[in-house]
Amino acid sequence: MDTRTIPQSTTAAFFIQSVIAFGASLAAAIVGMLYLPMDPWQRGFIGITILFLTSSTFTLSKVVRDRQEQAQVMARIDEARVERLIADHDPYVPNKTNAA
Repeated sequence: MDTRTIPQSTTAAFFIQSVIAFGASLAAAIVGMLYLPMDPWQRGFIGITILFLTSSTFTLSKVVRDRQEQAQVMARIDEARVERLIADHDPYVPNKTNAA
């Protein structure tokens, strides 16, 4: 039985929905920052916060993706080792340690 994992890919609709949701939330935050009655230094603080939040979101998503890919690679390596051990094992050949 072949239990290899099939690479998962997202649909175009999910990708577009994600891009639109990200763009709408970022635009709403920027519009809110621009139209709130604040001093310029407060506006700058909010702007830097939005920028930092956006960059850390991209970093977090990349780290999560990298860890998932690493786990898949390690699982494939372990699976290949087990398959090789099974392929190399011949139950009809006596063990070298029991031959004496």
